[in-house]
Amino acid sequence: MDIERTPDERFDGLSGWPYEPRYATVGDGLRMHYVDEGPPDGPVVVLAHGEPTWGYLYRKMIPGLVASGRRVLVPDLIGFGRSDKPADRAAYTYESHVAWTGAWLDRLGLTDITLFGQDWGGFVFLVHVGLTPDRFAGVVAANTGLAAPEVVAAFTAEEFAPAASAFLRWLEQSESPGLTSSWAVGSPDSALNQTAHVLTDEEAAAYDAPFPSERHFVGARQFPQLVPLDATEPPASMLNRAWAGLADFEKPFLTAFAQHEDITRAFEQAFQARVPGAQGRNHLTIPGAGHFLQEQQPDLLVDAILSLR
Repeated sequence: MDIERTPDERFDGLSGWPYEPRYATVGDGLRMHYVDEGPPDGPVVVLAHGEPTWGYLYRKMIPGLVASGRRVLVPDLIGFGRSDKPADRAAYTYESHVAWTGAWLDRLGLTDITLFGQDWGGFVFLVHVGLTPDRFAGVVAANTGLAAPEVVAAFTAEEFAPAASAFLRWLEQSESPGLTSSWAVGSPDSALNQTAHVLTDEEAAAYDAPFPSERHFVGARQFPQLVPLDATEPPASMLNRAWAGLADFEKPFLTAFAQHEDITRAFEQAFQARVPGAQGRNHLTIPGAGHFLQEQQPDLLVDAILSLR
């Protein structure tokens, strides 16, 4: 497989990111990067990012979780961060991301996991919750979803319209020449950034560090194309099975959707209504935050994770 590997020096001295890199081999010899901080025997928390970001998105949450005695693991999805980046867009499929992350969970032997998934971090890792529920102790679903055909078909026009509008804008923006991770996170013109969150120059440079060329960025460009908008196979049957598993998931399941989130909002009520573990919980609306709520309300999100156990 033709891959790009971002040079290590691109990650030297990044603002707020002092963490030692660790790697696991997944798939056909791909190197998947992750952070592993806190006591090795502490309760496991996995923080899963979406696009077009990487583990850096969680820099404001890791310290509080570690201080509370959690073992915090932050993987970079294949194509992002310090993980390997296949140069062919066709290598990135919904199924391949599920397979790569599943291999990572297996390599590390992780169990009793509290998952925090945002954006594609949830879209990918929630499949594992549905298919291998015994591996997980609880879930915080934050600005994310799981787009099984039967679930999407149940959305009302009123629920779906804001998501469709925001997603179509992002689908167009994701193909724009010169698109960067920092622009998607920090620009008020980004379809993913419904609030006026502004990055410092140092933060912007850190978000862009993994992507020194267009060949490094193809995974980020491909993700919007992977959203299953109909019953197309093979992802449809996998997603239906995952939702069937979530329909029996009785462990704690908390939603934390931002006040100014459109693109995944329709899934908030779907999770609350369909997942038994979500019943009777104090689900959160995160004030003053948008799609990248980890940047704006990290302490509230840490508290949400800690509230599960």
